[in-house]
Amino acid sequence: MPVRARKRDFVQKLFDDSTPGPFRVHAAPAVIVALLCLVLSAAQMFAQASLVGQWQTLPATMPINPVHVALLRTGKILVVSGSGNVASNTNYQAGVWDPATGTVTTQPLAWDMFCNGMVILSDGRPFVVGGTLAYDPFHGYAKTAAYDPSTGQFNDLQTMAHGRWYPTVTTLGDGTVMAFSGLNESGPTNTAVEIYTMGSGWSPEFPSGWTPPLYPRLHLLPNGNVFYSGPTNRSMMFDTGTHLWSFVAATNYASGRTYGSSVLLTLTPANGYRPRIMIFGGGNPATATTEVIDLSAAVPAWQMGPPMSQPRIEMNAVLLPTGKVLTLGGSTNDEDATTASLNADLFDADGGSMTSAGQNVFPRLYHSVAILLPDARVWVAGGNPQRGTYEPHMEIYSPAYFFAPDGSPAARPTISYVSPGVISYGSTFQVQTPDATSITSAVLMRAGAVTHAFDMEQRVVGVSFTAGSGVLNVTAPPNGNTAPPGYYLLFLLNAAGVPSVGAFVQVSAAAQQDFSLSANPATQTVVAGMSTTYTVNVSPAAGFSGSVTMSLSGLPAGTTASFSPQAVSGAGSSTLTVSTSLLTPLGNYPLTITGVSGGTSHSANVNLMVIGAHPPLIGN
Repeated sequence: MPVRARKRDFVQKLFDDSTPGPFRVHAAPAVIVALLCLVLSAAQMFAQASLVGQWQTLPATMPINPVHVALLRTGKILVVSGSGNVASNTNYQAGVWDPATGTVTTQPLAWDMFCNGMVILSDGRPFVVGGTLAYDPFHGYAKTAAYDPSTGQFNDLQTMAHGRWYPTVTTLGDGTVMAFSGLNESGPTNTAVEIYTMGSGWSPEFPSGWTPPLYPRLHLLPNGNVFYSGPTNRSMMFDTGTHLWSFVAATNYASGRTYGSSVLLTLTPANGYRPRIMIFGGGNPATATTEVIDLSAAVPAWQMGPPMSQPRIEMNAVLLPTGKVLTLGGSTNDEDATTASLNADLFDADGGSMTSAGQNVFPRLYHSVAILLPDARVWVAGGNPQRGTYEPHMEIYSPAYFFAPDGSPAARPTISYVSPGVISYGSTFQVQTPDATSITSAVLMRAGAVTHAFDMEQRVVGVSFTAGSGVLNVTAPPNGNTAPPGYYLLFLLNAAGVPSVGAFVQVSAAAQQDFSLSANPATQTVVAGMSTTYTVNVSPAAGFSGSVTMSLSGLPAGTTASFSPQAVSGAGSSTLTVSTSLLTPLGNYPLTITGVSGGTSHSANVNLMVIGAHPPLIGN
């Protein structure tokens, strides 16, 4: 029942003499007014949720300082704390927060990964680059490590040429990783670019010719180059082919945006994957201003966008499946909780307007983090303005798309299955959903990795599709510059902008063309001397179009088999006929059907039950 109707019925019961027992009013007018206020307050709360979303504080707390976090392909969140901003702490730690249970499991680290750079490698492993070699003054590690979600362990990988503390790492279109900035092992800023290739290690250094700030805001563009958006006011471009930097434009806000944030707005086929960058806040004292630049323009230039509701330094900006941008946290003055920005703001996908996203409870200052979860909620944690203490409470934001106008849960689309699980660029893949006819958009969202007011991984890429009966035929992004190889959350959205729960898929340039084999029925019973049939199905994956040749093993003596056709090209079915004889021994026989295409083979198992003829009936 809508809130308005529930409120009306309750008020009528209060004053209706025919209302039985406990509902009839015998109270003083002041009590009645108080009850009415409670009803109105509840109605307003429900209505507000559908407009601004809903915030909640989780019952559990974070046992380590959540300095850097990343969303794993398991749906859990990796928390990398290291020494946790405590110079004397040698109990280096990481942890994993499980949204399903609300619990955090911690583990020791072999070295101090505090203030590293982190992205997710194309195989789904978070890649830690650099960390803290020394405090006061800070020096950076040249070490790197990868976390394996399957084993729950960190493994050291190849070291860089020089250390990096506060570096930014960026996944490039071919799956390599670019590292830039950070203090080196001696203290000065590392001004060279290095590029990591999985398995083989780091490239030679490419000198930049300029000194970047720490944790520069970097974004891979659809043309394969990397754009630097701040926090200084001079924007630059790194050409990944020549390894040279060039000046692009100056921001309108001239004072710099220290610990402001930056996002690449949604790339879609409809907008031609037009790259637009939006920057927010920053500075000390902070600004509430925002700016947007269209890098597809002949002469790109920053344009002022709508302001945030409050100034923010040490803020966070989170992309949602709708393409909208949630901005939250920070303060007017750096590391000052008395000027904390507790309003949350929601910017439209084009950056053109802003509305309220409610208010969170706890100040989120230095070392705070916010990241999108697979269920399309946003997890918020941390805040560490003073060494030795940090904010342990965690909060969850449920955006307004979770709620119907009356405050009840909105109906959400569902994803039943995605095939194949590994998707090659430009290919067509299938998403099974009972809501196919009501889906209006679909997006791939790269799992985030956030620290120090910037998410080095988050990215939203729209995909085109056609709808069938219970299925969407989806076209994958065209290349790795648009969607770097790795794991993405696939979200389906209906006309009301309500997203499904995200399904993890892997996008890969090296998605191997393959096929799967299945057969039915699982068991056939046949009388000795008779025949029976099975249907063998070939399903292609990642654009497979080869010829699959069939064979069978496990037949009992006195039995023959044939396939019609013997080979299936791409997708299709073959009929397997098994013919027994009177000499075929009675019994149960497992059969193995094998399909071979080149060096690839797959099998399917069926069962054959051979029985004797029924004795003739003896009539009267």
